[in-house]
Amino acid sequence: MRVFLTGAAGFIGSSIAAGLVRAGHQVTGLVRQPEQVAELAAIGVQGIVGTLNDRELLVEQAKAVDAVINAASSDHRGAVEAIIEALAGTNKVFLHTSGSSIVGDASGGEGTRQIYYEDQLPAPTADKAARVAIDELVLASADKGVRASVLCNTLIYGHGALPRDSVQLPRLLKQARRSGIVRHVGPGRNIWSNVHVDDVVSLYLLALEKSPAGTFYFVESGEAAFRDMTAAVAKALDMGPAQDWPLPEAIAEWGYEMASYGLGSNSRVRGERSRKLLGWQPQGPSVLEWIGNDMLQPPHTISG
Repeated sequence: MRVFLTGAAGFIGSSIAAGLVRAGHQVTGLVRQPEQVAELAAIGVQGIVGTLNDRELLVEQAKAVDAVINAASSDHRGAVEAIIEALAGTNKVFLHTSGSSIVGDASGGEGTRQIYYEDQLPAPTADKAARVAIDELVLASADKGVRASVLCNTLIYGHGALPRDSVQLPRLLKQARRSGIVRHVGPGRNIWSNVHVDDVVSLYLLALEKSPAGTFYFVESGEAAFRDMTAAVAKALDMGPAQDWPLPEAIAEWGYEMASYGLGSNSRVRGERSRKLLGWQPQGPSVLEWIGNDMLQPPHTISG
């Protein structure tokens, strides 16, 4: 298939791009910086320089391919509207990337027993209402002749196809190396579902081929409490025990959004549809195994 991919130079996007090329697809990737074109060429992807604000470019590229994957911002409504406009009535595939902070509770590091399923989503918080509305817009485009799906990723770990950081664990690692102390938000009892990047790529490939229109997926293969992940980070770095960090101090380090949702909330979800509808079978190591065995190893090209 000919695939247009936004966010192609990012952690998720470049990993998906490399996986698409290995599977025999022809990939055009949107990048923001001219120097990123050469990076994409090295993994077999044709780069185009632009941004999500370039509506005409998005429409033109979407019309020229068989499928579109948005692996850039989950929060740029204008880009999503442009892609849907271009694909309406074509029955072409549109895979939109969301994130499971949409069910985050900003608990300040306290735990929860609440688990969310794909057909039992809560009303979004005010912070996440706009993202959820975009997810719903994508799913509704199935009624306009777009084979659209939303892939809602959890905490992703692993090394990607290009030397890029994922969202959450690298921030813990950088703070620890800078300060000499591994920290988690509050008591670190908050739990996030998670998934290895290689398994993320395999799911996007399956969804490209097989996903029914209008389908929402949680992308997860396990879960872990942050205090268990920071304990594993501390051991890997040969540092002392991980320490609690009051939310205001965490916000000063990581910002409101990242401290409150990315690192300080619960996001416990179960992704059943990918297994039932697409036959997805995640193969990667658990997050604690990866932290202990692979996190400090040099990044490598993803396998699979």
